[in-house]
Amino acid sequence: MTNIQYIQNQNNTFQKNQIENTLLLLSEGCTIPFIARYRKDKTQNLDEIAIEQISKWQTEYENILKRKETILAAIEEQGKLSDDLKQKIESCFVLNELEDLYLPYKKRKKTRADIAKEKGLEPLAKIIMSQKVNDLEFTASKYISKEIPTEKEALQGASDIIAEWISENIFIRKTLRRMFQRNANITSQVVKTKSEEEEAQKFSMYFDWEENLLKTPSHRILAMLRAESEGFVRLKIEIDSQEAIDFIGKTIIKTKGEVADFLYDTIADSYKRLLAPSISNETLQEAKELADNKAIQIFAENLKQLLLAAPLGEKRILAIDPGFKTGCKVVCLDEKGDLLYNETIFPHPPQKDIAMATKKIKSMVNSYKIEAIAIGNGTASRETELFIKNIAFSSPLQVFVVNEAGASVYSASKIAREEFPNYDVTVRGAVSIGRRLSDPLAELVKIDPKAIGVGQYQHDVNQTKLKENLDSVVIRCVNSVGVNLNTAGKSLLSYVSGIGEKTAENIVKYRSEKGAFTEREELLNVPRLGSKAYQQAVAFLRIHEGKNPLDNSAVHPEAYPIVEKMASNLGISPEKLIGNKEAINKININKYINDNVGVIYLKDVLKELEKPGLDPRKSAKIFEFDPNVKTFDDVKIGMILPGIVNNITAFGCFVDIGIKESGLIHISQLKDGYVADVNDVVKMHQHITVKVIDVDNQRRRIGLSLVS
Repeated sequence: MTNIQYIQNQNNTFQKNQIENTLLLLSEGCTIPFIARYRKDKTQNLDEIAIEQISKWQTEYENILKRKETILAAIEEQGKLSDDLKQKIESCFVLNELEDLYLPYKKRKKTRADIAKEKGLEPLAKIIMSQKVNDLEFTASKYISKEIPTEKEALQGASDIIAEWISENIFIRKTLRRMFQRNANITSQVVKTKSEEEEAQKFSMYFDWEENLLKTPSHRILAMLRAESEGFVRLKIEIDSQEAIDFIGKTIIKTKGEVADFLYDTIADSYKRLLAPSISNETLQEAKELADNKAIQIFAENLKQLLLAAPLGEKRILAIDPGFKTGCKVVCLDEKGDLLYNETIFPHPPQKDIAMATKKIKSMVNSYKIEAIAIGNGTASRETELFIKNIAFSSPLQVFVVNEAGASVYSASKIAREEFPNYDVTVRGAVSIGRRLSDPLAELVKIDPKAIGVGQYQHDVNQTKLKENLDSVVIRCVNSVGVNLNTAGKSLLSYVSGIGEKTAENIVKYRSEKGAFTEREELLNVPRLGSKAYQQAVAFLRIHEGKNPLDNSAVHPEAYPIVEKMASNLGISPEKLIGNKEAINKININKYINDNVGVIYLKDVLKELEKPGLDPRKSAKIFEFDPNVKTFDDVKIGMILPGIVNNITAFGCFVDIGIKESGLIHISQLKDGYVADVNDVVKMHQHITVKVIDVDNQRRRIGLSLVS
């Protein structure tokens, strides 16, 4: 099977030339964002996710080939590689089945079957398996020796050998695997010695639990696995053992009488001792992998929505990291997010110096020409918001409550220390809150996505796979928005197609030494930024008010001559073509098609010319919580409240209603009727109206329903 065939087997909607061209572009060093945006004609409009998947399947295919080489070499070294076995291995492209083929030759600890073979009992096992013998004791008596003093021991050794043969039978393993995948139940039983522990109570629903594994939702599988890993429950994956043993019996037993009974007992032993533990473990791992994938998918979608949250834009912002005893840390930022001033105020108990705090805020707003105020949503957030809104400013100011999840992680990070070496973590945290309002994407890329606090069971899933997926999301988001070459920091630049951390560092260093970039071509002067990196990166970088207005668009410099030709044919300058819808509508793109440039590419060019550098994100909107709800005790059943979605999981979404505890809208309460995916109904940071349907004072949990 070729790599193209393997990929088509995974997804038969991909055409052969789509896969071939995608793999060719990847092999040439093209990045996924570049291919998805500027080589659509080659891939026939495949998006980044499809290209990423093709790349993963290619890697999967290569890994299978490597595994085959290892297996073939290992078996050949043992002198047991027959032509038939070699052909089976070479034609197999399913990892489980490949491992089944290798199983009899795999190095392992000495088994009961190995010991029996060493005692010379393999011929007896073969005779019994031939099922052409009638008297087992008489046959076994021929194998009595010093090491095997009785017929019973001889038959037991033969049984051990046959049990292992049955456990290595590819057809049996494959069929049992399917039976487990379709019919297995997952059972969870409490570890009695741990049942009274306080930490165990959050898993109490799994103290005596059983359900069909296939129907178990991903979040429940991860919850049970966590309960097991913490020692509170024991898990089992089981199918009807009698059904399984009977199936093997029908496959193996071709006779009746004494031999049939002997083989049936051997089959039962093989299933319970060898097959069931192996395949149940394998089935649980597969279920865990599927659950991981679902959790990672949810986390990735949440992260994408957070990164693409509405920016306020380049405004002068006063940001507040609120607090009680230690006060509220206040910073003033300019349009580029640079720190102008910082101060601490104490408007709340125990100091409650409202007059001085008011005076300082008004002074900062006037002195630094503040246009908006950002307040972190942590401790004392509501009280600080009320304090700010009671101040009579000389002109109206927009006040935003900003999700500060992960700000403390940023403030203690190496990036923050490099940006603000002379300030403590409280100042850095407040700066992060302000910058999140201005441009969430530029600020959140500085934080490990796992610290942003969205998704479910992120510490329980495959960490390598999680990091790969989240990094891909960040890359997609950064490149879909584009980056201001003259203001972007190292963290943001490092996610731009073709750049990476070291080159990003070189760009920032070059900019600080030489001044702002005036044209994209100047990037070629940056140390270690070669022509390939330039090709991959340049169109995702923007230069505001540069020499060429196209440098502030997503038009790739390779298309500049085409734009110039289009403008010339219309009798206008390229500058007059940008944003000129009437002139753009006159262009016949068929005139500009050549071997390297196709229809899809040219349509994208015209679309970009119409609205150059258009930010795909919406504008930031002010949100206000219910002023009467400030603490958990203020929440009552039946209340209708405004809220902001702050986390989405497989089982529902969490909503910030303006207090420390977020409420949960269970998936069943999102709307009338079945909901397959929470993201089909709500999105991260969406402003919604909810109804309180349950208040659990003991566990401090709030149940909500969505008000349409």
